[in-house]
Parts: sequence; C-alpha cells; structure tokens
Amino acid sequence: MRLRLLAIGQRMPGWVETGFAEYAGRMPRDLALTLQAVPNPARSRAMDTSTLRRVEAQTLLAAVPDQSLLVALDEAGQVVDTSGLARRLGQWQQSGRDVTLLIGGATGLDDTVRKRADWVWSLSPLTFPHMLVRVLVAEQIYRAWSLLHNHPYHRA
Repeated sequence: MRLRLLAIGQRMPGWVETGFAEYAGRMPRDLALTLQAVPNPARSRAMDTSTLRRVEAQTLLAAVPDQSLLVALDEAGQVVDTSGLARRLGQWQQSGRDVTLLIGGATGLDDTVRKRADWVWSLSPLTFPHMLVRVLVAEQIYRAWSLLHNHPYHRA
C-alpha cells in the first residue's frame, strides 16, 4: 500500500520540506508516504474565491490515481484522536488500496472534493496554514503507524 499526500502549491519554505521529509522518512518501505505538489492555478484579478477553489479541485482530482482511496483534509471534516487514526490506517492497509490524502489551497476545498472523498478528515477545529498541514499530516500518519506497531514514538 502506498500513501500519497497531494497538495496545492509547489514553492514551500525549507522548514516545510524538512519537516515532511523527517516524518515521511521514518515510515517503513511497505507503507511509504510521498508528496506530490501540484502548482497553484493561474489566477486573474477577476477570478473569485469560489472559482479558484473549483479550478483547484479539478486539478487535484485529476491527479488522484484510479482506485485510490481519497481522504480530503478539511476543517469541517471528522476529528479523530490518535487511536482512531491508527484504526483507520490499519483498515486502509487491510483494504490493499493506495490512499491519497488531499490538501487544498489557502482558500479551502471545493464541495466537489468533499463529495468525491471517501473520508473528510479534520486535524482540528482550528484553521492551519495549508503548508503546515503537510508536516502535521506526515507526523500524524507516522504516529498512527507507531501506535499500530507498538513503536515507542507514541507514548500516550
């Protein structure tokens, strides 16, 4: 099974790339976590926020591999604790399907993404910068894996 983090935006600060690489690099080979960054769509001054979200949604959904389970990250999604995420990760592994975790742009996700998603996940009721979410998701996936495998990283 492969885990792919699909995100809008290609030019991230170095700390984002370093943070993501730190946690993704800890994952076992049979559960590799990769990042696929897609460029921000060209935006004209006349383009409103809803149109931008719709264009981003089309770009993101076109990059989701066929048969991949789609998890959309959205502040209005379901909040789970670490044990709940670990259970989900275990279920995903048992399903044998690859998983694509999707992060939208700074304006959020279009409804078409939430409707297409197999699960809409909220990291918190707080709103995070979408670049920070890359690091948070990688860390939480690693933490969930460590809990499933009795690894000492998760000490709760």
